[in-house]
Amino acid sequence: MAEPAQTADKTSEFETETADFSFFAQLKMMGSAFWSSHVRTRLLCLAAALLTIILLTVYMQYRLNQWNTPFYNALEQRNLPAFFEQLKVFAVIAGSLLVLNVIQAWLNQMTSLNMRDGLTRDLVDQWMRPRRALKLANSSPLGVNPDQRLHEDARNLAEITTNLSIGLVNATILLISFVGVLWAISSDFALRLWGMEVVIPGYMVWAALIYAGSASALSNFVGRRMPRLNTERYSKEAELRFALMHANENLMPITLTNGEENERRRIQQSVTAVLIILRRLALAMTNLTWVSSGFGWLTTIAPILIAAPAYFGGYLTFGGLMMAVGAFNQVNTALRWYIDNFRPIADWKAALYRVSVFRRALLQMDDLTDIPGSSLSISHSEGGSIVLRDIELRPGTASTGAERGVILTGETQITQGERVMVNGDPRANRHLLFLALAGLWPWGKGEIRLPGLSDMLFIAQKGYLPDATLREVLAYPNSPDDYSQEQMIEALDRVELHGLIEKLSARDRWERTLDEEDQMRLRLANAILIAPKWIVLDDALETLDPQTQHEILKLLNGFTDAAIIYIGRSEVFLSISPRAIHLQALTPSAEPH
Repeated sequence: MAEPAQTADKTSEFETETADFSFFAQLKMMGSAFWSSHVRTRLLCLAAALLTIILLTVYMQYRLNQWNTPFYNALEQRNLPAFFEQLKVFAVIAGSLLVLNVIQAWLNQMTSLNMRDGLTRDLVDQWMRPRRALKLANSSPLGVNPDQRLHEDARNLAEITTNLSIGLVNATILLISFVGVLWAISSDFALRLWGMEVVIPGYMVWAALIYAGSASALSNFVGRRMPRLNTERYSKEAELRFALMHANENLMPITLTNGEENERRRIQQSVTAVLIILRRLALAMTNLTWVSSGFGWLTTIAPILIAAPAYFGGYLTFGGLMMAVGAFNQVNTALRWYIDNFRPIADWKAALYRVSVFRRALLQMDDLTDIPGSSLSISHSEGGSIVLRDIELRPGTASTGAERGVILTGETQITQGERVMVNGDPRANRHLLFLALAGLWPWGKGEIRLPGLSDMLFIAQKGYLPDATLREVLAYPNSPDDYSQEQMIEALDRVELHGLIEKLSARDRWERTLDEEDQMRLRLANAILIAPKWIVLDDALETLDPQTQHEILKLLNGFTDAAIIYIGRSEVFLSISPRAIHLQALTPSAEPH
């Protein structure tokens, strides 16, 4: 089988190929996913509540800005009663803002939680649609470490989307509200230039626009590389996580072969790749800090400098000056939303790209049979037999280039109840035929006609035992309620796993608790319950000793009504198989380019 490509270069190549997936196409896809999500109604209600709280908060900030005038005038006039009166007004405004801020914080968290609920469940549902996950693993580097996109990227996208959306709405409402205030304050400002008075309507509004606009433009220029760097960072982090998980899952063979040094070197290389990207991000953030911090400190004095000509010209009182400064700061804060959130926006774009590309790839798995140069036809019909006609299978798009394909010329028919071994040229990649019979390998030519999928059971060389109770493992993928206690006990008795009968309700990591022989027996007990009419094995006896192979073969032969197709080389299986099908190798030089 063509193993999924796991190198950084292949991942980069794939993401380069998906560059045609534009930003607006990504938004459209994720918007469509949201609209069909089960959390849509909840999120819309939360959005309405948030909008109400934001409007109330902006109104109270507007009142706070108006409060500046009488408060600072009271200070300027040394009017103690008016000063204490304005402190009471401040207490009411500040208390109201505190309550509103607490409510908004809670709504923010609930929105983020529900956003992640909908997004993660949607991605998991799309990933676990029948046959999609394995098709993706066989056809694209995206299938190598989907856990990163399903977990970390989905979390980032949900949280950052919530924070940025709320921040953008809040900044927009602030801008609309305080631009009017700032315009009214500076509507008749006049500057004295060369002995002449020049009236500039809305003088401070234009000054705020120029000030914040220049800061945003400069930030955009300095930090233009950050979205791409963040995308690369997520990719390298995913590769590091995969390397760690892969080593952890294979500690036994690594230790037995003294391969710790090799694995250490590979993991260290992944760590180095992450650190290289982090250094580049650190430099980009440092350069961006020159702009953000520089304008941040300048904002302390900028509104006073801008309003100073009007104040010294007698157009403003001290209270009016402070009100103008407050309004300018609110407008500037709203206009500076982009510069203040440049890094989160870069993170958001990177997370959106990775999640939307992953989701699009999953959706495309349903159309994977429509591949240029491939004309393999796979069909199912109830009953009947298996018919293979002029089969040519070749490695898929995730191939490293060294794998061989397989050829089976002419027409081959397998009827129910037969015992057939599929073997042939040692160079032929027999595993591709196993995948094709399961409907998981579309790369090739010819015709495959199969019985109904529900009548077929495919037993891979390495089985899967879910982390569940033994009762659930026995019934997998059906519900344990579909079978009685007596049926399960009988199945375990038939495969000579008497010691597991008392553990039917126990939950364990069965792939670690049971040895290979007992795992194989357990899978056959599962087959006894399912009672398929066709059993297809992918070299499943290869790792077992000869005596165990004979015992397992005896159990297999007990399925008298089922056809048993063994894809692989087994001298033991030949003793019950009067028929063998010979495959030929499709060499790389003979494959279409």
